Amino acid sequence: MALKAVLFDLDGTLLDTAPDFILSVNCLRERHGQPPLADETIRAEVSNGARALTRLASGLADDDPALEPLRLELLAIYSELLGQHSQLFPGMADSLAWLEARGLAWGIVTNKPSQYTDPLLQRLALPFRPSAVVCPDHVGRSKPDPAPLLLACQHCGCEPTEAIYLGDHVRDIEAGRAAGMPTAACDWGYIGPAEDVASWDATHRISAPADIVGLVKKLM
Repeated sequence: MALKAVLFDLDGTLLDTAPDFILSVNCLRERHGQPPLADETIRAEVSNGARALTRLASGLADDDPALEPLRLELLAIYSELLGQHSQLFPGMADSLAWLEARGLAWGIVTNKPSQYTDPLLQRLALPFRPSAVVCPDHVGRSKPDPAPLLLACQHCGCEPTEAIYLGDHVRDIEAGRAAGMPTAACDWGYIGPAEDVASWDATHRISAPADIVGLVKKLM
């Protein structure tokens, strides 16, 4: 079927939100008497979520009871810094404009809860409005479950086979595959040095937001 919609993961795919997380993690460490971590060390963990960032910030094991209070503290710090330094990745605005000009729907499917996603998008005031914004609290399930992607397709008025999902984490590719849609792994995202992107088995792989236009042309 011809492509009708392009769906994006949020952090590390559509938006460069790492600067806000870098500040948040190092603020948490400063509060607890720890030196700052390198930006790239934090950036590589952003797509793994708040719990992984808390483990990174604290050095605690996942089953340590002290981890959860620190996670909540990190999220409180992040809420204060939300959107201050986040922005579209270079070239993304042009790709969105191209999609809009051709009447193709686009949307966001993220594991970031809506209490953070909604204010982030409001503060950034994107030049175009997505047809769908789906967070895990909208469906009660997170990626790699396909439910968020299936809901996004409903909002975009298309079948899963008429959409493509772009992401920078293996869970994004797994979710797209489970939803029955083609996928694209995005090399500009928050991918750790030990990650083997080829092993994700994405349908496509692109290296920059500017490549979105060429990929979509092939699928239209």
